Amino acid sequence: MTTITPQMIKDLRDRSAAGLADVKKALEATDGNIEAAMDWLREKGISKAAKKSGRAAAEGIVWAVSNGKTGVMVEINSETDFAARNDSFSGFVKKVADIALAAGAGDAEAIKALPFEGGKTVGEALTDLIATVGENMQLRRAAKLESADGNVGAYIHMGGKIGALVAVSGGDVGEVARQVAMHVAASNPAALDRDSIDQDLLAREKAIFEAQAAESGKPAAVVEKIVEGRVSKYLEESCLVEQAFVMDPDRKVGKVVADAKAGAKVSGFVRFGLGEGVEKEESNFAEEVMRTVQGAA
Repeated sequence: MTTITPQMIKDLRDRSAAGLADVKKALEATDGNIEAAMDWLREKGISKAAKKSGRAAAEGIVWAVSNGKTGVMVEINSETDFAARNDSFSGFVKKVADIALAAGAGDAEAIKALPFEGGKTVGEALTDLIATVGENMQLRRAAKLESADGNVGAYIHMGGKIGALVAVSGGDVGEVARQVAMHVAASNPAALDRDSIDQDLLAREKAIFEAQAAESGKPAAVVEKIVEGRVSKYLEESCLVEQAFVMDPDRKVGKVVADAKAGAKVSGFVRFGLGEGVEKEESNFAEEVMRTVQGAA
């Protein structure tokens, strides 16, 4: 059997843009024959999928699921909204979320290694889907929340554009947890409470308030009171437990949960907005059509 050398691996990686593990498998399967290994990668859809990997994937679906005590949320991205609406893609995202929940996995890389169907891992199944659909796709991120003595609520907005998980401790209040997850999706709080607010963020906001108040020309003591009031208002609007509940604005979120069950409180939340932080590529329809016709990757 031919010895697989580092140079052979480098050459095949340069030609195929496939991952290291796939390149080694291809060379081993073809006894070190570079051309045969290229064909092996193409047959598996790996080479084709690797060529797509450099393209921006900012569309897709966010999906969140809960079994009551544990909740998992995943974001899987595609290049276009058209692909995201494909039944194969949406079914895959939901299946991955279910698999992650069953395994109690909340890390994207760990989820990729979980068994899928047909003897493949989630990551391998995603590679197959990339080759089938013809777009770059990424399991971008995942999150998990647990509540041993309460509930985890999950909510999906606009078919997967926004997802939220909320953990409530100290009581069985499943429906309220789901409603608070809905609130999180709508209100996008910056933190759970005042103790967990990002201090850098708070300092920036306070600096803005100070500059605005100073322009009033009022005495320093008055300016200080104005700033304190604005900071307090900012915290009320930014901290989940202090926000006015979207379904009952006369009550704050923390009180809604406490009223549902004595001793119950929100212990954590996660919110994903689809494509947050992903730089989208600008292109026009004519270019997309030309790329498709030419078969460019």
